[in-house]
Amino acid sequence: MLGVLLLGVFLGALDIAIVGPALAAIGRDLGVSERQLSWIFTTYVLCNLVGNPLMARLSDLYGRRPIYMLDVGLFALGSVVVAAAPSFAVLLVGRAVQGLASGGIFPVASATIGETFPPERRGRALGMTGAMFGLAFLVGPVIGGVLLPFGWPWLFLINVPLAALILVWARRVLPPPRPAGRRAFDGLGMALLGGGLVAIALAINQVDSRQILSSLSAPRVWGLLLAGVAALVAFQRVENAAPAPLIDPALWRNRQLRLANGLAGLSGLLQAGLVFVPSLAVAAFGVTPATAAYLLAPAVLASAVGAPVVGRLLDQLGSRAVLVGGTVVLAAGLLAVPGVTGNLPLFVADGVVVGFGLASLTGAPLRYVVLNEAGGEHRAAAQSLLTVASNMGQIVGSAAMGAMVASHAGDVAGYEQAYVVLGVLAAAGALASLFLKNREEERRTALRNAPA
Repeated sequence: MLGVLLLGVFLGALDIAIVGPALAAIGRDLGVSERQLSWIFTTYVLCNLVGNPLMARLSDLYGRRPIYMLDVGLFALGSVVVAAAPSFAVLLVGRAVQGLASGGIFPVASATIGETFPPERRGRALGMTGAMFGLAFLVGPVIGGVLLPFGWPWLFLINVPLAALILVWARRVLPPPRPAGRRAFDGLGMALLGGGLVAIALAINQVDSRQILSSLSAPRVWGLLLAGVAALVAFQRVENAAPAPLIDPALWRNRQLRLANGLAGLSGLLQAGLVFVPSLAVAAFGVTPATAAYLLAPAVLASAVGAPVVGRLLDQLGSRAVLVGGTVVLAAGLLAVPGVTGNLPLFVADGVVVGFGLASLTGAPLRYVVLNEAGGEHRAAAQSLLTVASNMGQIVGSAAMGAMVASHAGDVAGYEQAYVVLGVLAAAGALASLFLKNREEERRTALRNAPA
């Protein structure tokens, strides 16, 4: 069962990492500019934001297996649409389907682990799912480079046999859905939440990091921000009155879950910092962009290796100890950046430190907290909030990092300042983690909320 869940997570993550090598070929074949090509990622991210709460709530209502299989099947369908797209517009439709489907794979997989694994083994299983992301980002560009000579559609068609294997496997090993009960779905809440998230994400996406203040004053930006905030405020009011809310209002009143979601947003901010590592390497060491891209590998590899280690530590020490220790390591690595930008071996070593620290904040520990705190009726929906918070953190973090770097005209000093700010935020995350439950309190909560 863990194997089929891990393969599904790998499938969803692979399609983020494998697309990069295909962009130039897609642009050439479909006659679109580099600026338009960015919509390949933007469309995926926006639909992923909507797919997270939608698919998670459907799995709470209808069972994990049918919705997991639906997500995988839709992902394969979207891949076929992208590969066969006669125009850029059709390709974006396929990417939208892929994003919607992939949004449900990870929270449904995490909720399934929470319902089938005993509390003392959940950490290991969640740690392995986190490692799948690191593995996908390591092998994705390699697979893309191998398949690209045969044509960019093959980078998407490779998803189809993988999805077929997962569907057959899932049908055999995942637990069957529960007997039918009340299955009301909060359609208005979903529309408000999805619309609000998409509006805010689009607004931030249009902010020019080189002229952040002037672009924020543009009507299209602040108009979208206002619309997004208004939709989210309306969503909260609707949920408080809904007989079958999309997200149980009690989840917002749980201090542990509020802390977990705040830390998830922080993890997204810090992950956004990794995107700028190659640019920093170019500015600091004068290497080519192609060589600089490889300098991101130590952090990604360390995160992939650290994820299962963190999972084992969770089962032994609990989430508070792991999160505090991990964010301290992460803060140390980020604060050390100004001291290593003149020495390439130290720069690589510091990337390993940052990667190990990220493994504790971006992977299993926060999902472990949510699995223990959320009841079965909203377990996947609670998991989806973590992903939404992380995604929004990444969007905000990318804009903020770009602004700080641009304020120094791309000089090394701008990058150093940005990473120091991220280090201070990581240290604040370590302090916040101290307010999580200790191991014994966590164990009692997990047993109380365990599925019957």
